[in-house]
Amino acid sequence: MIRAAEARLAPVVRRTPLLSSPFLDEIAGRRVFVKAECLQHTGSFKFRGGWAAVSALNETQLANGVIAYSSGNHAQGVALAAKKHGTSAVIIMPEDAPALKIANTRALGAEVVFYNRATEDRDKIGDDMAAARGLTLIKPFNEPQVIAGQGTVGLEIAEQARAEGIMDAEVLVSCGGGGLTSGIALALEETAPNFKVRPCEPEDSDDVARSLRSGVLTGNAATSKSICDAIITPVSGDITFGIMKKLCGAGLTVSDGEAMLAMAHAFQRLKIVLEPGGAVALAAALFRPDDIKSDTVIAVATGGNVDAGVFARSLEML
Repeated sequence: MIRAAEARLAPVVRRTPLLSSPFLDEIAGRRVFVKAECLQHTGSFKFRGGWAAVSALNETQLANGVIAYSSGNHAQGVALAAKKHGTSAVIIMPEDAPALKIANTRALGAEVVFYNRATEDRDKIGDDMAAARGLTLIKPFNEPQVIAGQGTVGLEIAEQARAEGIMDAEVLVSCGGGGLTSGIALALEETAPNFKVRPCEPEDSDDVARSLRSGVLTGNAATSKSICDAIITPVSGDITFGIMKKLCGAGLTVSDGEAMLAMAHAFQRLKIVLEPGGAVALAAALFRPDDIKSDTVIAVATGGNVDAGVFARSLEML
């Protein structure tokens, strides 16, 4: 399925670079490579899954339109894919989503419907609206076509790592619901079996790390206030967790402050812009050296849709 998604994405996707800096290597105490998905269309890897899912719909589904729920990155990925396929998109977004993500989603032609993430269930809202309006729901992570699209990141990592002479590495992935993490793990199982994927999360929203330790799927408190909005989910999916449980190593966690500092280092040393959630894997690579065994680490910089004020605060930390 990942190879099929790769074929559908080939004419439109950006092959994002694998970046490095000796200054980041020095901080981490090992070689660090950064897969810059912040440079993908719509500013995050989510375009891959959105396109993979929309491009797999039949004519009737495309004529009726799609619906998705997201704090912003999946929203933009689905909105752009829908627009390019000539169909409509409804996006359910939390009221506290970053203003930039809301504005971008609307600019791509989507209808935005708000909900309160602390008191309302976005899954129920999405299911109800999809049924009432005849829309196809494209879930942000617990959806096979979305996982397949995100898995194309793993195919690129394997090819680019071989070009760099990397034979084994730990691949750190900023993880919310686990669509990207599980997709990369599936892709690398086939193409780079010596690589080990590690999910990375904010320390107060670490449901995946806790679930992997216990072996039982558990969720986060609905009131999480982490600045890493892009990867704050109530709970990962049963599909994604099943894959991660089988293929991934132990989860890593970082503080919001470490994610912000990683944003600043990424800008200073790699000249890329990251949002807090998109910098969590890099933060783990830089600031959790004792929890990483490999001499080489590949951190996936998952997104760069950050409000200017938040980005400015991160730069002040250097």
